[in-house]
Amino acid sequence: MLNAIMNYQFMQHAVIACVLASVVCGLIGVIIVEKKLIMMSGGIAHTAYGGVGLGYLCGFEPMLGAVLFSLGAAVGIGTIKRRGGVHTDIIIALFWSLGMALGTAFIGFMDGYPPDLNSYLFGNILSVTGSDLKMMLALTALVCLAVIVFFNDWKAFMFDDCFSQIIGMKTTLLEYLMLILVALTVVVLIRVAGIILVIALLTAPAATASLISDKLKGRMLLSIALGLFDCFAGLWISYVLGIASGATIIIFSVLIYAIVFALSSLVGRRSVKSAAQ
Repeated sequence: MLNAIMNYQFMQHAVIACVLASVVCGLIGVIIVEKKLIMMSGGIAHTAYGGVGLGYLCGFEPMLGAVLFSLGAAVGIGTIKRRGGVHTDIIIALFWSLGMALGTAFIGFMDGYPPDLNSYLFGNILSVTGSDLKMMLALTALVCLAVIVFFNDWKAFMFDDCFSQIIGMKTTLLEYLMLILVALTVVVLIRVAGIILVIALLTAPAATASLISDKLKGRMLLSIALGLFDCFAGLWISYVLGIASGATIIIFSVLIYAIVFALSSLVGRRSVKSAAQ
């Protein structure tokens, strides 16, 4: 595989995509897991399919369409949720279904069928292009900047948003910013894991890190490291076996979580027994 990385541009693109995906997963995934926004993230991700379909239909970059639809879903879900009157799960389900339906309809209006559509649905890190990398790099930079600038605010907001509001923090701004960052992160991950599998890649490294570390900074750094390990291991396995890269990365990341969970549960039971004795 090292020889392939040195000689083939598509492998070099895949390696860079792994790094960028791991960074945003580590930063935003921890926030998503802590604030229990997993299903909302899934709704935003599936809404992005409408943008992919519109991009194909109108002849512009599908990833740009995914950005527009993801941001629209994030702001829409946040606005309706804050105004109340409708349960959040209903909003998510409607955006989820609408995005997939629009994407399917837009593609149905085309004369042909996009040959690489499955890479947007299930991910194919080996098909990442130079233009994809430029967009992923720009979005990753925005996510990193927002997390670093508002890091102390994130800590307070994640601990207790009501208390944060009492002490004068602009929790509404933070909530909208959080949803926008989720939308940008989803777009970064689409080419790696695909719209269907993106939730697992967002949550698995962060959930694994939460079993090991309690501190926000430590969990983010550990989640980034786990994301790198999962992505590179999945990429290597998919390259050797000749199977889908996105699915392989997800399977490996979930397997790592299961192993860490089992080990942490075993250690916890032993600690309880020792205390009882």
